[in-house]
Amino acid sequence: MSAASVLRGARGLTRIPGDVPLYVEVQGAGPAVVLLHGFGGSARNFRPQARGLRDRARVALVDLRGHARSGAPDDPAAYTAEAFVGDVTRVLDHLEVERAVVGGLSMGAGIALRFAVAHPERVRGLVVAAPPPGASERGQSRWAREFAAAIEGEGLDAAGERFAWGARSGFDRQAAKLIRMGFLEHPPHGLAHALRELLAVQPSVVEHAPALRAQRLAVLIVVGGEDAISRGPAQALAAALPEARQVVVPGAGHVVNLAAPEPFNAALGGFLAQLADDAPA
Repeated sequence: MSAASVLRGARGLTRIPGDVPLYVEVQGAGPAVVLLHGFGGSARNFRPQARGLRDRARVALVDLRGHARSGAPDDPAAYTAEAFVGDVTRVLDHLEVERAVVGGLSMGAGIALRFAVAHPERVRGLVVAAPPPGASERGQSRWAREFAAAIEGEGLDAAGERFAWGARSGFDRQAAKLIRMGFLEHPPHGLAHALRELLAVQPSVVEHAPALRAQRLAVLIVVGGEDAISRGPAQALAAALPEARQVVVPGAGHVVNLAAPEPFNAALGGFLAQLADDAPA
């Protein structure tokens, strides 16, 4: 049995101990799949995928450090890309698997990409959903630093209204309400540190393409047809990885897995079936 302490609940809720405790939900049985949420999200964001895939896969959903029910160190140095990558290793070790399909949405996709480059021997397949812009693209670095300053100076609610779910975000009232509810559960300092130490300095996703080509990893790219943030990075990554499978979901925005769970699950299920077919006998 894993050293993690088991929490009560039907979903296999666990907390992985360590300097930064990690909250993990595990559903289903079969090949391991680890899914990482975007900035300001949580494990809850991928529950539609866990429900859809639990008959064919063992799906692990994680609250990333600084978010929701996981630990949130005070030290900004605990929020580097290397720290997040190390947390993915901890999740695989907790699952007691050598390899898994690893993927994520937006910030989570960036972490999954970095994990695949750093530890290709532990990745069966890579899922990149709504890939984030690099620090030098679309004013990303400035946006992240200003958002962090607003969280510290104005509080989560006011900063979120300005930068996440307000009138300029394009979300309808119900979507904005749900985003706000999830956002306000996070420790403010954890979000501010993640913005500065990770999102404000992350490279373009295309910079990872040479390593992914050399490792010959199977890659699935999913993006919403209405996602102004990620369409460009997704297209650029697909062009740099001609053997990758790209799925564009019509009508969906940035949080593509929640906006269109059925086509997203179909794409992910098809990718898992492809990996099973390609596995050596």
